[in-house]
Amino acid sequence: MNLIQRPRRLRNSESLRKMVRETRMDPASLIYPAFVAEGLTQKQEIPSMPGQYRHTTDSLLHLAEELLKAGVDKMMLFGIPSCKDELGSQAYAQNGVVQQAMRALKQRLPQLYLIGDVCMCEYTSHGHCGILKGQQVDNDATLAYLAQIAVSQVQAGADMVAPSDMMDGRVAAIRSALDAHGYADTPILSYAVKYASSFYGPFRQAADSAPAFGDRRGYQMDYHNAREGVKEALLDIEEGADIVMVKPAMAYGDVIARVKQAVNVPVAAYSVSGEYSMVKAAAMAGDIDESGIVCEMAAAAFRAGSDIYLSYFAKELAGYMQEGRIG
Repeated sequence: MNLIQRPRRLRNSESLRKMVRETRMDPASLIYPAFVAEGLTQKQEIPSMPGQYRHTTDSLLHLAEELLKAGVDKMMLFGIPSCKDELGSQAYAQNGVVQQAMRALKQRLPQLYLIGDVCMCEYTSHGHCGILKGQQVDNDATLAYLAQIAVSQVQAGADMVAPSDMMDGRVAAIRSALDAHGYADTPILSYAVKYASSFYGPFRQAADSAPAFGDRRGYQMDYHNAREGVKEALLDIEEGADIVMVKPAMAYGDVIARVKQAVNVPVAAYSVSGEYSMVKAAAMAGDIDESGIVCEMAAAAFRAGSDIYLSYFAKELAGYMQEGRIG
């Protein structure tokens, strides 16, 4: 048989396979999402997310030290207050749970890059991501509150803010507020393409953020739509977003790819709670190789075009990258 083209030639050894690998990854591209809760005396495991915790400030400091040792120097914080109200006031309080945690982290670990999730669902008594007008979220009334949250987080030590609410115009409002307070150099990572997804279920248990009525389909995106995701990303960039995110990751590789082709800023993908919990459940049942699946999911997101990857497996992924199993 006279075959000129033999693709298998470049698969003959591990060294060769790594040399010609098309998708490259590095621990510097990883972000670890973490929960910090008010009123705890010790960290609490999240039942729907085995191995993940609601942290105290002290346990969060210990987690951050572990992440830094593993090579992960970026953390995104989600807060769980002990008291909630209609206006989500603890989201922008100077002594809010996230703000206190950020100050403590920056004081002990200044090398840690902190990203604040800017939203209201964990802080409002009704569980929606903005200010209500009757039974609907009032988009324009919410913008000032989101801007206030972002400013308060940066004042507390956040290096970057990440609005996840999906209100129209939120990036412009946040950019304007940050600039007015002297934070023109603080970047915005926008959850630009955030779908109304069933993959978020475990997170809502972890953050106690399920809506008290209705759902979020009036502001989060319809998962049937891909072109709309490009539209959202481009609008956010026009408003001042420095990075745009697609969320979830695993089932949305096509959207990541479309957004990557359309924009000229870095693209992030968030491997969300449901992805994590499904892997954990299948691994605990003995049905899959957890580490292999985790590596494959991450590679798929990067292959689709993601430059940044948010994952509850970030610490493990950094280890796999350093071992040469992935990346």
